[in-house]
Amino acid sequence: MRIMLACAAGMSTSLVVSKMQEAAKNQGKDYKIWAIEQGQIQDELGNFDVLLLGPQVRHIMRKVQKIVDGKAPIAVIDAVAYGRCDGAAVLAQAEKLAEESGK
Repeated sequence: MRIMLACAAGMSTSLVVSKMQEAAKNQGKDYKIWAIEQGQIQDELGNFDVLLLGPQVRHIMRKVQKIVDGKAPIAVIDAVAYGRCDGAAVLAQAEKLAEESGK
């Protein structure tokens, strides 16, 4: 599975990405997980299976939904899991999102 995170500058999610990669590895899952700046979402269309937005950019959800146009599921990362850098919880959120969307 390819999980992309988007935030204001692509920097604040890097620690969450590291923790998610660590959790996936510990669970024996070979996922591609990376973070970008919100303005790069259009450029990445087709490269991700799930898109998670950092809580600080939740206000762009409608705009992002129009850009992605149903090609992948989108959600805002749980603020508590994000704040705690709980990679396993954010990974579980991404997996649940993918499962619910049938992707």
